Amino acid sequence: MLEPRGRGVLDRPVEPGDDRCGEDAASHSRDMICPSFALRSARRRPASEAANWSLYPSAQMRGRAMKSRVQTFTPPNTPTPIGPYHHVAKVGDQIWIGGTAGVDPATGTLAGPDVGAQTRQILKSFAVMLAAAGSDLDHVTHVNIFLREMSDFDAMNSAYVEMMGDHRPARTVIAVRELPKPGVLLTMNLTAVTRLP
Repeated sequence: MLEPRGRGVLDRPVEPGDDRCGEDAASHSRDMICPSFALRSARRRPASEAANWSLYPSAQMRGRAMKSRVQTFTPPNTPTPIGPYHHVAKVGDQIWIGGTAGVDPATGTLAGPDVGAQTRQILKSFAVMLAAAGSDLDHVTHVNIFLREMSDFDAMNSAYVEMMGDHRPARTVIAVRELPKPGVLLTMNLTAVTRLP
């Protein structure tokens, strides 16, 4: 066991039963401040209660089931995720959309063999996902683009501007060696905020 030094700081061993817990215990819960007092208290508790009792209440708090503030979902009319995830995560007015390829949700196949067609399809899918989260392409804050070939940069940009219009969110373009499915030339993910009520 460790002895408290001041409030809740433990720095040297004490034996069970040692009552060197300092004056803080008088005005706070001694079970939370003094290990030796907590041990004695545990011995006095009924067996049925002691079985579910911890010397450290924070451990009990971590074990309680708490509802997540994060909403995750995959809206209809968007590509089916290829792994254990949803496309969209939302907390308050913040929205994240995970990596998305240019797959046409109506057919389950790529929208085309070229980077322009795939770029347009990704942004069409993003528009549907954002609408389901109370947002749109004008409320995108940042886009990551992962390109198989940096030589496709200009063609991707042309299709990107066609879909995004005058909105220019922050953006990062990264060349990658490989993407998960054959024929995929790029994927994108983004962050956004919801529209004002």
